[in-house]
Amino acid sequence: MILVLAGTSEARAVCTGLVERGLDVLASLSGATRMPKPLGVETRIGGFGGRTQQAAFLRDNGVIGVIDATHPFAENITARSSEICAEMGVPYVLVRRPKWKAVDGDQWTEIDNGTEAVNFIAPDATVFLGTGRQTLDEFSNLAGREVICRQIDPPEAPFPFEGGRYLVGRPPFSVADETTLFRDLGVDVLVVKNAGGAASATKLTAARDLGIRVLMIRRPAPPVGATIVETPEEAIRWATELA
Repeated sequence: MILVLAGTSEARAVCTGLVERGLDVLASLSGATRMPKPLGVETRIGGFGGRTQQAAFLRDNGVIGVIDATHPFAENITARSSEICAEMGVPYVLVRRPKWKAVDGDQWTEIDNGTEAVNFIAPDATVFLGTGRQTLDEFSNLAGREVICRQIDPPEAPFPFEGGRYLVGRPPFSVADETTLFRDLGVDVLVVKNAGGAASATKLTAARDLGIRVLMIRRPAPPVGATIVETPEEAIRWATELA
């Protein structure tokens, strides 16, 4: 069985391709999104419970290869999965789409994490966080500014610091959608993670067109020694050769 660690559009394409080739595949989602889009294959929801439990899952389910198509910032599960596979001798491949790169007209400043954002944001700025709710604690030093955090699911608790609020929305969003939204909100600064991908790049195009400054959070480094591919097609070929 091929285990696909999912959570991206690439993972969905990988699952589709593996099924079309008649391979036995299981997808795994962390459960961060309450109502994820179906992947078209048997899917388990939720974490593994730790390193020991994840290793046991691979062994007990006869996993012959792991395709890691998680979000580029899912650093913990990627590092752990790579290490476990190396220790167990299970082939592992990491799917990472290319990073976004600034073009003419962009006003980007690269930072290492959300905590650094405060150094580049005026006290009276309106800030749009396209980073999700899971790392909101990194932005707590922005308290007092108007901070808008977009997330897929409705919030289950109040915003964690003063001046912030949630905006619920499920992608994809067009350039026109993002342009109208940013203009209506009076956004001064957009903060995003360098996830890459065309679908979510619309907010960057909107920011460029509106002259909005972008704080771009750099990706974490991939695991040392991991096999890395950029496209679902490469991952599908890898699994086909493995099977």
